[in-house]
This record gives sequence, C-alpha cells and structure tokens, in this order.
Amino acid sequence: MTSLHELPTPALVVDLDRLERNIARMAGAFAAAGVALRPHAKTSKCLDVVQRQLAAGAGGMTCSTPAEVAWLRAAGVADLLWAHAPVGPAKVAFVVDIASDGGGLTVALDSLEAAAPLSAAAAAAGVTVPFVLEVNTGHARLGVEPGRVVETATAIAALPALRLRGLLTHEGHLATMPDRASLEEAGRTAGARLAELADALRAAGHAIDVVSVGSTPGATSAPFAPGVTEGRPGTYVYYDANQIRLGSCTLDDCALTVLGRVVSVQRPGRAIIDAGIKAMSSDTIAAAGSVGLVCDLSGALRPSVAFAEANEEHGFLLDEGSERLAVGDLVRLVPNHACGTTNMWSHLYAVRGTEVVARWEISARY
Repeated sequence: MTSLHELPTPALVVDLDRLERNIARMAGAFAAAGVALRPHAKTSKCLDVVQRQLAAGAGGMTCSTPAEVAWLRAAGVADLLWAHAPVGPAKVAFVVDIASDGGGLTVALDSLEAAAPLSAAAAAAGVTVPFVLEVNTGHARLGVEPGRVVETATAIAALPALRLRGLLTHEGHLATMPDRASLEEAGRTAGARLAELADALRAAGHAIDVVSVGSTPGATSAPFAPGVTEGRPGTYVYYDANQIRLGSCTLDDCALTVLGRVVSVQRPGRAIIDAGIKAMSSDTIAAAGSVGLVCDLSGALRPSVAFAEANEEHGFLLDEGSERLAVGDLVRLVPNHACGTTNMWSHLYAVRGTEVVARWEISARY
C-alpha cells in the first residue's frame, strides 16, 4: 500500500470515504422521495465511480458527449440520456447507429431544425429515436422557451422516426442566486414549471413519462417539485469549491483534490507549486479570483494560504500566515469545478485517509 507522500505530483486524488458518503446521501434522498436518480457521468468519467452510483440505486446515467455515451454503452450501462443536441452529420449518424444496435439512448432536442436531420436519418435506417424536449427555465443555454413547448414538441413529434418521451431542463441559473434561500426557491420554481409544461403536453395528447431536472445546486429542490420524475446532478459525487460557495456542501464533503508539492519559495509570502491550470483546469466560474482552495495533507483548510493564480505547470500560493510553506511540502487543492478538473486527467488515485488503495482510469476525455 502506498501513501500520499510517495505519489508523483501533481496527482488527482479521490477520498473514498467522502465519495461513498456523497453517493449514499444523494441516492437516499432521491429514493425517499420516489424520484429517479440519473447522475451526470461527465463529473467523474470514471467507471469505478459510475459503478458505485449504479449500485447505490441510480437508474441510468446522463452523458454530455458521444465519447461518454460510447464508453458507458461498452461498459454495459443500458439506460443513457445524452443531454446535448445531436446536431451535425457525425452526431446524427452516431445516434442512428446506436438505435440500430439495440438502442438504450434518449437524446435531447430543442428545435425542429435540430430534429429534422435526425428524423430523416433514423427513418432511412428504419429505426426510432426517443427524445426529450429541452426547456429553458432560466439558464438560457439550450432549451425552447416555455411558451413554445407545446407547439415545438408537437411539431417534432410529428416527424417520422422520433418518439417524444418528455421534458428536460438544466437549472444552471441557480448558481447566480444571491443566497441559498433564493437558490432553493428558484430550484422549486424550475421544477414546478417543468411539471406544469409536462401536464400541458399531456393535455395536448402526448404521452409523457420523463420530467427531468438537472444540477447539483438544485438537487435539494428542483427534483422534489411534484410531477418531476428524475434528477441529473453530477458534481455532487465529488463536490468542489464552487459548490461550497453556493451552500451545496461543506469542505468535508469535497472528495476530489489535486495533490501538489511546493517547489520554490524564493520570495517571501509566495510559494510555487507543481500544479497549474493543466492540473486544476482554468475554470473560474464563481471562483472569486481563486484557482482553488488550499488544504493540508489531511484535507483541512489552510485559511492563510490563497491559490491566487496559475500558469500551465506552476501554481502561485500566497502564504500570509506565520507558518510558512517550505520546499517539498505537500498540499491538497480543492478545484473550483470538479468536472473541468477531471477532464484534465487520465487517471486518479483512490485513497482512505492518506493511504492509496487503488488507481482508477478516467475515460472519454476530449
């Protein structure tokens, strides 16, 4: 068995005790409410993590990319939702190939223009592709506006070789709320709005069995609005510094860290580490000028040390405390966004305490 002290740095590290607790807690909350849990695989891109989520009760997985879909299908995960628009010849052909090979994939669409090429290709191949209509409930990314849901769903469902299953939203705008109470209220509103729109589709004659919401900030609110059938949180499996700032978790819930080592202390109050943006990612969403949170080897916060900036392979730590960092010291860095950090790595080390118990592969990266 190896200890953290012996790992080459930088290294991506997952605390198994925290990981398992996060998985069990979310699965338990959804099961108690009778809502299906469909975690987003983009956070971990790791089969060892996905298998634990499925074993805890997840009914299927959510994917962002064709690579994630192909990876999980090859691993035997039969129920997948691709929460992205399959636009362009390559993505259309990919979906039709899966439908021709036994299916198990539902796609997301938000316009007739996006749906028409998929319909034509599926009809030519003699297969049917199930889809959910994505709705904008405030984030204004993908998604038809609520007032156009019935007409858009009806128009797409009238195309050959496509089958409407329901509605989907990503309530990403919750991350912009000024406080946790406002965030929770916005989550409940997004879930309730989606459920109302599902009822409107049923009244228009459509069979709707999926009403799907998805975000970790909203995982305590949106999925539990009456009429919502499933939630798709992703980051909860690891959590991160952004989720701490949003009140979704505490530092003790953060399972993912980057292990870095101090390599230079030439200037007072500044320590240089061997973990930069290629270890952490440069995601600064809600980061408040920080590359990540700095912790000691046990995972406890070092409040006097700030991860102020980073180059590709170097991190700049500003140490304002009396106990200065020294060359060779190890730090554990909680990333701002776990999903972006995961995509920087090809493998991670699973640990209990400071003991390394396994090396896990990370798949389906760009």
